Amino acid sequence: MQNVKNYLSENKDRFLNELIELLKIPSVSADPAFSQDVIDTAESVKLSLQEAGCDVVEIHETAGYPIVYGEKIINPDLPTVLVYGHYDVQPADPIDLWHSPPFEPVIKKTDTHPEGAIYARGACDDKGQMYMHVKALELMVKTGQLPCNVKFMIEGEEEVGSNNLGIYVAENKEKLSNDVILISDTGMIANDIPSITTGLRGLSYVEVEVTGPNRDLHSGLYGGAVANPINILAKMIASLHDDNNHITIPGFYDKVEELSSDERAAMAKAPFNLDSYKNALDIDSVYGEKGYTTNERNAIRPTLDVNGIWGGYIGEGAKTVIASKAYAKISMRLVPNQDWKEITELFKTHFEAIAPKGVTVKVKPHHGGQGYVTPIDTIAYQAASKAYETTFGKTPIPQRSGGSIPIVSLFEKELGSKTILMGFGLDSDAIHSPNEHFGVWNYFKGIETIPYFYQYFTEMSK
Repeated sequence: MQNVKNYLSENKDRFLNELIELLKIPSVSADPAFSQDVIDTAESVKLSLQEAGCDVVEIHETAGYPIVYGEKIINPDLPTVLVYGHYDVQPADPIDLWHSPPFEPVIKKTDTHPEGAIYARGACDDKGQMYMHVKALELMVKTGQLPCNVKFMIEGEEEVGSNNLGIYVAENKEKLSNDVILISDTGMIANDIPSITTGLRGLSYVEVEVTGPNRDLHSGLYGGAVANPINILAKMIASLHDDNNHITIPGFYDKVEELSSDERAAMAKAPFNLDSYKNALDIDSVYGEKGYTTNERNAIRPTLDVNGIWGGYIGEGAKTVIASKAYAKISMRLVPNQDWKEITELFKTHFEAIAPKGVTVKVKPHHGGQGYVTPIDTIAYQAASKAYETTFGKTPIPQRSGGSIPIVSLFEKELGSKTILMGFGLDSDAIHSPNEHFGVWNYFKGIETIPYFYQYFTEMSK
């Protein structure tokens, strides 16, 4: 693999500049105003795969944004790895909290990233991590070191629920056939503490609307006599947790898996400093479900959070008004065995039931997906572990993540494949937040590590 290392060293500047150019395109899938930018990004990814050495690269249209497919088949008898990633990004709002424009990438040195970090929307989630795989393929193809077949499936709707990916996968099972799926859309504990994500939470995302009077009303003439939808919505949301921060929706916990004391003890071995955690977030205390540690709350327990709430007058100055409507967006992170469609229905039934007289409630489901746990006794996991050992000099820690990649369970259902989650981002990289960034060191470490996964997985599969 020395040729691979040499090639990486000789092409670092180009690899970094290519990623910066990709990050300049505002591929925000949630906002139709950026639709052409999303399509342009798909074309850019297609070109990158061609230049990296794929023999076949195709753009597959869907009812939404296109899926980019690529493949490099060197021998049908060798193992095949399917790489999944996404080229769409989250909205950059609130823009005024960014230290630099979200689509004008800059590299800044930080205490965590002394070699610099790329600040831009999508830097870590997921353009930077997806592009590691493109460059890893280039390394292996250009140096004649590719040991197995590689396929790519890069989509443009992950940040809005991957609504069309399931249809595409079901219709292209033979094209997508593989021995293992490889994804880098997760993170690791620290640059000196590598880890492999072995569990993901599921997701149910809904929007609620509370309607009171048929128009906005003068708060002096009508206040106290008519139900205020904003007040009502706030009370309804507050009632969704009890004093122990336990979710109050009937049936919500019926299928929640309780981990054994041994499993919880194993989780506790992962390095974690509560004071550092609080300092990084500038909070004086953590908060969550009683009876569980911080790492358990954000990984193995389900949650319910308000992601946005609005209604009434929010402009400059004062306007004394009782709004006709109030809205909120709510996400529920789910653990394995919780079915997201069932949880969505439980939420809808409960939320409508607790609405008082004087208002009407609508619950609009947006998207969701199942949780996932990947076994650590497979050849693929062992190959990934050995790859990290080779480049980090340490055995990675298996770790469950609080995030969601709903399509992982879909892949196993449709393609019969296990997924390995080799993430190289950090919790501090501010994904989905202002000032998202990705360490330059992490970017190159991913490009260096991925080829070893291909090598060890091929060797172990013989």
